[in-house]
Amino acid sequence: MPSNKSVSDAPIVQFTNCRILRDHQLQREDLWVREGKILNPEKLFFDEKGSADSQLDCKGSIIAPGFIDVQINGGFGVDFSLATDDFKSGIDLVSQKILSHGVTSFCPTLVTSPPSVYHQVLPQISVRNGGAHGAGILGAHLEGPFISKEKKGAHPEHCLRTFEAGAFQDLLATYGSLDCIRIVTLAPEMKRSSEVIQELTKRGICVSLGHSVANLSQAEEAVQHGATFITHLFNAMLPFHHRDPGIVGLLTSDKIPPGRRVFYGMISDGIHTNPAALRIAHRAHPKGLVLVTDAIAGMGLAPGRHTLGQQVVEIDGLNTYIAGTKTLSGSVATMDTCVRHFQEATGCSVETALEAASLHPAQLLGIEHNKGTLNYESDADFLMLNDNLHVQATYIAGQEVWRQDTSGM
Repeated sequence: MPSNKSVSDAPIVQFTNCRILRDHQLQREDLWVREGKILNPEKLFFDEKGSADSQLDCKGSIIAPGFIDVQINGGFGVDFSLATDDFKSGIDLVSQKILSHGVTSFCPTLVTSPPSVYHQVLPQISVRNGGAHGAGILGAHLEGPFISKEKKGAHPEHCLRTFEAGAFQDLLATYGSLDCIRIVTLAPEMKRSSEVIQELTKRGICVSLGHSVANLSQAEEAVQHGATFITHLFNAMLPFHHRDPGIVGLLTSDKIPPGRRVFYGMISDGIHTNPAALRIAHRAHPKGLVLVTDAIAGMGLAPGRHTLGQQVVEIDGLNTYIAGTKTLSGSVATMDTCVRHFQEATGCSVETALEAASLHPAQLLGIEHNKGTLNYESDADFLMLNDNLHVQATYIAGQEVWRQDTSGM
């Protein structure tokens, strides 16, 4: 005889009066959470004869999966490309502060640096779950140093490297270890890049194409060898040309292997990409668009001089430049701002804007069974937002980790 006792004694929370983003639609349903996972209420009622231990009235809010930022260089005075003795406390600070932007998981990103920096910093980055202490860490994103001199952008030229005879060994020697690495951005036109792409892909590391002068056929070849991402589309690559559209042409290429999707990052801050370019990319390949902040140490701080790895950058309003130049260097935009700007610029649906910061980065990293959706059994990392897509509260594993302070409003 089945008992009325629930399968687990863990408390069940029922979020009511909300619109949940599920199956690409906002649906008027309740959300049920137990032990950090999203529950199927039918199984709970019919198989377990269980019910909620507590209810939370969401007052009509949108509930969406937590945002995932796969390219963030730092923030709040912390620069992930600087080797410091208190690096761990810096990464902890950023992971705590970005909860208010709706980010529940991220990939700390290092720009082109000397090998000594990688050797010092990477052992201090460990993959971990999020919680009250801050957003979860999915692994590092290494942007460079195997990139093009012509399209180096804000990366220091004296640290750039090419692949020599033992290409993959070069990369290993430069980084020191691949243990915590999730994404590597490289220029696919470099000699011997194909073998490197294959070796990284074999180890489950996502290869992204960027800071590159590659033509379309070089980019297609890289995808055929396993590359799946484009780092900040339009920025630091050859401009679109109708006879050879370069890396941008991957968005509509017919040479992508069957069953493979190419994703591309967009810095939707109103500075890095003109709204018309954002619309072109989105209309050409909506399912591949991944919103990234590309945020630097100056995010969340007053304008002035800050760092990006080996360089000094100046923040002027929303613009960030390498000091003394007009070279853009990362952004100071927050992820929730990027989501709102993307929706406004493209006129896309609320669902589409939210999925570009949650479902798509999860699919890129192959973690969509746990994160980036509110499907049953997935991690209960989610946000409460108002109709204008301002974050009201952030939850990780079903626990509230941040809430908008409304007392002074």
